[in-house]
Order: sequence, then C-alpha cells, then structure tokens
Amino acid sequence: MNLLLTGHHLDISPALREYVESKLDRVVRHFDQIIDIAVILGVEKPSEKDKRQRAEVNLRLKGTVLHVEHFAEDVYTAVDGLIDKLDRQVLKYKGKVQSHQNEALKHVSTDL
Repeated sequence: MNLLLTGHHLDISPALREYVESKLDRVVRHFDQIIDIAVILGVEKPSEKDKRQRAEVNLRLKGTVLHVEHFAEDVYTAVDGLIDKLDRQVLKYKGKVQSHQNEALKHVSTDL
C-alpha cells in the first residue's frame, strides 16, 4: 500500500503525518486489499473571516476508487471525520464484495 499525503495551503508536520497514518491503520485493518491512498489536507477560505479545514482521500482498490471528503474547523477534527466516513464506505464495499463471492457458490448445482 502506498500513501501519498499532500497539503494545500498547509504544511504537513511530522506529527500530522503520524496522526493520519495511525488513523488509516484502522481502515487497513478492516480491508487489506488497498492499492494506494492519496490524502489531501488543506485550508479553504470561503471568506476572509472563517477558515475551513478540508481533508480529502482517494482510496484505490481493485476495480474501484473510493472518494471521501470532510470539512471541519480543525485539521485533526477533519481527519477524524474523514476516517469515520472512509471506514463506513470500506466496510460497505467489503460487504458487497464478500456477498457476491458467496452468492456464486449458492447457484452451483450439487447434481452429479
């Protein structure tokens, strides 16, 4: 699994990199067939007063790409929300893949 962590208008500190990697371990533990992960962290300025932190991920699996993004006031909160959303999507995808694999066995006839 390859991890690409980039920042838009934001410097990626070693502590932030370690935090994102530790949170992604939860997703990898649920589903280990991940090809690569691209995480983008950034600051958006909708107006001069408020700044929103953005966390975005593209998770490439065999045959599909999962895209999730989350906005929050703090970058660590944005990463937490992002990982929660990503974990739900990965578990949903894993359930679909496993149900289709088991479904094929049900249709096999036992007549010999």
